[in-house]
Amino acid sequence: MRVYLEIGKRAFQRELVYRTKNLAGLFTNACFGYLRAVPLLAAFEARGDIAGYNLQDALTWNWTVQALIMVVGLWGGWEVADTIRSGDVVSDLSKPFSFLGFWLARDYGRAIYYLLFRALPVVLIGQLLFGLRWPHHAITWAALAVSLALAVSIGFAFRFMLNLAAFWTTDARGVGGLGLIASTFLSGFLIPLAFFPDWLRPVVQALPFAGIVQTPADVFLERVTGWALMGALGQQALWAALLLGAAQGLVVIATRRVVVQGG
Repeated sequence: MRVYLEIGKRAFQRELVYRTKNLAGLFTNACFGYLRAVPLLAAFEARGDIAGYNLQDALTWNWTVQALIMVVGLWGGWEVADTIRSGDVVSDLSKPFSFLGFWLARDYGRAIYYLLFRALPVVLIGQLLFGLRWPHHAITWAALAVSLALAVSIGFAFRFMLNLAAFWTTDARGVGGLGLIASTFLSGFLIPLAFFPDWLRPVVQALPFAGIVQTPADVFLERVTGWALMGALGQQALWAALLLGAAQGLVVIATRRVVVQGG
């Protein structure tokens, strides 16, 4: 466990080096947060309630999902695929610890950095500009911490499997791009999943993508409480376990391929 903690620590420290990059990203997030808020203001001017959201709820959802982009790595990274293309993956696979665990620890280190230096400033900007809805109960903050940890795991596992496509194709980013489009649309980032048609809503809420963005947002907004909250966190935990298990299975299959090729 100490090895993975050190890996996560190094990933956090590596992100600290790129302060200017983070400031530019923070500015971009804030601009898009404002631009996305404008149509919400127009929509709620005519209607006081949409699918259980009032204007303050919708604005809070908007700034929350903007804050989550980098924390959950919504649009991914291709470091794993790059090591496969370069051949450096052989060195990574030969290290005396889990290949999956190595990259997961790195992702948690990255996520913690962006939680502190991107997500919190974005939410505070939203508060200053519009005034957001903050949790009313102390237990919500504990539930939010659990939900965010699980959201990072789900997002990582999905992106990791997209990266592993580089073992079988020369254009992993093309395949991965399609997957990231699906996760963006079905995660609750573009619109809340509650806005989907009645016949489609149960389907998208049951998919793993909801656990990446919509569930943490629902926890923050306290749209799920009591047993519903436990159920939402349980669904996140189930998908995290299933996807990480599937990712490990792909690693085993890919490792066999490397051995067959003489790597």
